[in-house]
Amino acid sequence: MNFTSSAAAHLPLPGWTYVPGETADAEADYETLRHAKALVPAQFVGFVPTRHPALRYGMALNDAGYFWESQQVLEAVWAAAPQGGRERLLLRACIQIAGANLKLRMRKPNATLRLWGEALTGISELLARRSAASGGFADRFPAVQLAKVLQTRLAQEGLAKADWIAFGSL
Repeated sequence: MNFTSSAAAHLPLPGWTYVPGETADAEADYETLRHAKALVPAQFVGFVPTRHPALRYGMALNDAGYFWESQQVLEAVWAAAPQGGRERLLLRACIQIAGANLKLRMRKPNATLRLWGEALTGISELLARRSAASGGFADRFPAVQLAKVLQTRLAQEGLAKADWIAFGSL
């Protein structure tokens, strides 16, 4: 699934990747993220559109290795997603995956595995819920493939920094 769009393509990547505890001399590039978060409405009605630029930007940030930044943008989208909706489950799982990717970069394999496990639980719950075929993010996202990737990573012996999960590779 390709996560670029014309609106998201106009948003620049942050000037640097922020890694808590490692980039102590620099804060996160909050200004760049502010522009993406400003695109998020106060509340999505019915569902989160797959082509929403902030959603696509948050997913693209993860795939470009900006894991902390991806979490920040996806959390803003999650907060505006309809309560109790399938999109909230999927967005929470995506946030957990970006967080796990960050923990993997920070060489914290136990935290990585815990977050991937929580993401798999959320994806399993998403797949168990019936879809009303809204055309939203949760209906179009390859959740079955993501569940398989998570299961493979969780069963893997030893993790390397290169084992992070990119959404666009699904």
